[in-house]
Amino acid sequence: MAEGDKSAELLKEKANNYFKDKDYDNAIKYYSEAVDANPTNAVYYSNRSLAYLRTECYGYALADATKALEIDKNYIKGYYRRATSNMALGKFKAALKDYETVVKVRPNDKDAKMKYQECNKIVKRKAFERAIASDEIKKSVVDSLDIENMTIEDEYTGPKLEDGKVTAKFMNDMVEWFKDQKKIHRKCAYQILISAKDLFSKLPSLVEITLKETEKISICGDTHGQFYDLLHIFDLNGLPSPTNPYLFNGDFVDRGSFSLEVILTLFGYKLLYPDCFFLLRGNHETDNMNQMYGFEGEIKAKYTAQMFQLFSEVFQWLPLAQCINGKVLVMHGGLFSEDGVTLEDLRKIERNRQPPDSGPMCDLLWSDPQPQNGRSVSKRGVSCQFGPDVTERFLTENKLDFIIRSHEVKPEGYEVTHNGKCITVFSAPNYCDQMGNKGAYIHLRGSDLKPEFHQFTAVPHPNVKPMAYANSLMQMGMM
Repeated sequence: MAEGDKSAELLKEKANNYFKDKDYDNAIKYYSEAVDANPTNAVYYSNRSLAYLRTECYGYALADATKALEIDKNYIKGYYRRATSNMALGKFKAALKDYETVVKVRPNDKDAKMKYQECNKIVKRKAFERAIASDEIKKSVVDSLDIENMTIEDEYTGPKLEDGKVTAKFMNDMVEWFKDQKKIHRKCAYQILISAKDLFSKLPSLVEITLKETEKISICGDTHGQFYDLLHIFDLNGLPSPTNPYLFNGDFVDRGSFSLEVILTLFGYKLLYPDCFFLLRGNHETDNMNQMYGFEGEIKAKYTAQMFQLFSEVFQWLPLAQCINGKVLVMHGGLFSEDGVTLEDLRKIERNRQPPDSGPMCDLLWSDPQPQNGRSVSKRGVSCQFGPDVTERFLTENKLDFIIRSHEVKPEGYEVTHNGKCITVFSAPNYCDQMGNKGAYIHLRGSDLKPEFHQFTAVPHPNVKPMAYANSLMQMGMM
């Protein structure tokens, strides 16, 4: 074995050990060094592709799987990796093509056949959905529900709304009920969803609020179905109330297996305190993500497909950004693929839809900051990455001080970059039960708008693993 090949193998072994310990950043670092030492080994690219998949860098994962196949078109794992990357990006036809290749090469491989059939089902279902959508103007689920005549059976002893209204008592009772892993009656769930849709549909795409000198707001990042960690935030920081306002910055659902409990709790508080409890849309409040990462499966398991459809309708009305005191802009993802976007442009976004593949709405949900100036191709395969100069120009043009965004796991639960002008906050500690990160939330006071960071660690939850309801192909592809 040549000297370069030997050192590459040692680097790969080192990366593999980091991977086993779930330290994916170091795994990526050493796989990259192995690639540099021997750029003609398909395995190094394939292994790094899986590490990228685990860290949600689907664009990079796709590029590595493709490179592995350029080096060795007979490398079966490369096809699996590329199929999983495409699945994660919602490119099901491309994924199907790779599964098809594996089935041709290995006609007796049951696993390959099963994945091909599963993916084929999704492609056919998508085609069917598109045909229906273009066939008629989509009717709302609300039109087909007869809430008044939905009866609550005598044996149901759980919380009920009072005259169809959410009260503080109902919220406390519902949270306690959820803690015991019980479901509220479907009538109550539908009442919350219908009221939430009505409320969100009246809001602008850019919500603008003013904090008085004496007021503060708590800003939380992704919660991803981690219900018991959400309750821990309320234990540490107080329940939402008119004197304790909150803003939750998207990605309430998917991955964690208590997404239903999280979202109904958040919607409930929004209905109880509409003027001091705020929710913004994340990239996971979308159909494609929900089909892959568990929320759709969870709602179908706990209630019905019809209820998931209504959740989808409500998600489409979630506002996309929030401006505080005209100085701080909050959004889930980040800034834009092009210069010149103004707050007025954000106000004008027609948001009641699934997000497009590009443009300001897509960027608000998907983009990420990068340390170097300029813009580059997104590691996720959607939107872009933007540098400190992009942030500086946007803030100057819009007379803003800084942005707060979420969307990325951070070891400390938060990160301050771009010379203090771009802040990331992430509120799902030990994300997916495996990342070991802290969670954080931010206090912002009207008096000075200086962010104050509060960190917390994960709490135990009932034994239902993350991704329990996710698409089986996604679960297997991540292994």
